[in-house]
Amino acid sequence: MPAKIRLARHGKKRSPYYHIVIADARAPRDGKYIESIGTYNPVTNPATIDVNFDKALQWLQNGAVPTETCRAILSYTGVYMKKHLLEGVKKGAFDETVAETRFNDWKQQQFNKIQDKKNRLSKDGISEIKSRLEAESKVKDARGEAIAKKLAKAAEKAKSENEEVAEAAVEEVPTSEAPEQTEA
Repeated sequence: MPAKIRLARHGKKRSPYYHIVIADARAPRDGKYIESIGTYNPVTNPATIDVNFDKALQWLQNGAVPTETCRAILSYTGVYMKKHLLEGVKKGAFDETVAETRFNDWKQQQFNKIQDKKNRLSKDGISEIKSRLEAESKVKDARGEAIAKKLAKAAEKAKSENEEVAEAAVEEVPTSEAPEQTEA
């Protein structure tokens, strides 16, 4: 059986973290493996990928077969691009310096694309926070106005009740019969 490049799952429940490993195709997913060549964390945005480029390239050239996900990861990191260019050099399509310049150009484009995504995500995050704060302040202002109206009504009601009680007290107590004060 050929060696496979695949993911071995680690991490907590609902928080996966993968090791990119070289394993026998018959070995279990998280079981015995030949060599670990990197890590992959899909929880972060963009996903965090750390691959030992030279080992991955060597295993691909020796015939290791990656799973679909690992193939996508290796393409994203440029291992497949480098393998493709080295095969072109072996066939004589172009020399090694041309292959190296093409790879460096591709790598720079990939780096720029990743940076643009990170910048966009940070801007979106900042604008989302601002919009939440604005919505929160609107709700706060509306609640403040509602409470102020309620307090104004309660104050008016209390004032009118106090006036009525005072008028009623004045009507009940005759002026000639003032309460006597006793000395203790």
